[in-house]
Amino acid sequence: MTPQRRILLVSANRHREPYPVYPLGLSYLKSYLRRRMPHYEVLLFDCNLGSVAQLEEFIRREQPDMVGVSLRNVDGANSLREGNFLPGYLEITQAVRRASQAPLLIGGAGFSIFPHYFMEATGADYGLAGEGEESLAQLLEALDEGREPHGIDGLFVRGGSPEEEGYPRPRRCYLRSLDVEFEEEWVAYYWKYSGMLNIQTKRGCPYGCVYCSYPVIDGRTMRTLDAAKIVDDILRLKQRMGVDYLFFTDSVFNICPEFNAQLAEELIRREAGIRWGAYFTPAGLGREELELYRRSGLTHIEFGTESFDDATLEAYGKRFTFDDVLHASEAALAANVYYAHFLILGGVGETMQSIGRSIDNSRHIRHSVFFPYVGMRIYPHTRLHTMAVEQGVVAADDTLIEPRYWLCPDFDLEQVRTAARMTGKAWVFPDDEDNALMDKLRIERNRKGPLWEYLRKP
Repeated sequence: MTPQRRILLVSANRHREPYPVYPLGLSYLKSYLRRRMPHYEVLLFDCNLGSVAQLEEFIRREQPDMVGVSLRNVDGANSLREGNFLPGYLEITQAVRRASQAPLLIGGAGFSIFPHYFMEATGADYGLAGEGEESLAQLLEALDEGREPHGIDGLFVRGGSPEEEGYPRPRRCYLRSLDVEFEEEWVAYYWKYSGMLNIQTKRGCPYGCVYCSYPVIDGRTMRTLDAAKIVDDILRLKQRMGVDYLFFTDSVFNICPEFNAQLAEELIRREAGIRWGAYFTPAGLGREELELYRRSGLTHIEFGTESFDDATLEAYGKRFTFDDVLHASEAALAANVYYAHFLILGGVGETMQSIGRSIDNSRHIRHSVFFPYVGMRIYPHTRLHTMAVEQGVVAADDTLIEPRYWLCPDFDLEQVRTAARMTGKAWVFPDDEDNALMDKLRIERNRKGPLWEYLRKP
């Protein structure tokens, strides 16, 4: 009989704006290992719920055979509130090292964007980039059997050089059938302070947006998960813990219409009785499709629109036009679904003239909220990074761990704010105080969901 082993998985994310996000990746890992490797006991620690000192004490008491630390965000991607999360991550990994001699593994979305940097900075023994469930199981098996862990998708090993370990790497296999069980203590916290839980229905992103790191994190290969299992997980979460609002965290929800229809019909057939939201693209979104999603519980759409100007949309690598944006907005309005548009002002190809056109065009979008980000965060392994180096915006040897932004030279924030305010529409800039209203509704009045619909204007 295989002896009992223990692994501790730590969520290092402490970023809570606009609200704290349930560490879903760790719940997927725990659920997968419980079935794939039942001789492993999986312990969890969330740094939103416990201090670094409590983490260190927990490790000393439990003495796991391995500690895995998930690095979700690198920074807030907000040029108006700059700074990165590296010091906080180092505080956590140093506490792990003080408390235990067990191997240190790091992973998560932040690691997947900056794998070589974080391997060196943290001194981790191993790192896993991208989808981690099966790779983690293979790593544990190799170490338990005394083998060198070679040939594992996404694996980084301490001492490996960037030249020997090209990145992003090809991946041989992806998982398409996953289930997830949520942690009751975590659910209680995030349900109260976020007003929603999150779950995946698909992974990967086939699009080529100039700035986006999703293809690096999740890969370009689109794979849908098992619709019946997703609904099983949703129903179990609702029945056991009373959660009835979920956000589907897919990079873009409406990529796979046939699968989405299957999922929506499964939610309807089984009378799930939940409300849900997701990230959508405006491309090809029609009334009939939205009506089906609405019957399954869709209440909120967050459009990754980025601009209301066609020339800018083309420069950003988007596959739609402002006419598509208008059509999708009207379809959502007709289907009685709340919708917001998220924008990037001043990115590659932008000028103050194109920003002006975008702001003017916002007048044609009814009953929405606009969330503009200022400047375009430059991430490694993106087309934007290549362009930024070629045009001298960043140096070729810049690690980009300190946030760097592409911002058009003539950008004038106060002029942009004034123009946006004059439209009479609901423009909410990243440093505005409207989040205080949503926090009050979420915590004091127990309202659930994103809650930005309370800010919208005709």
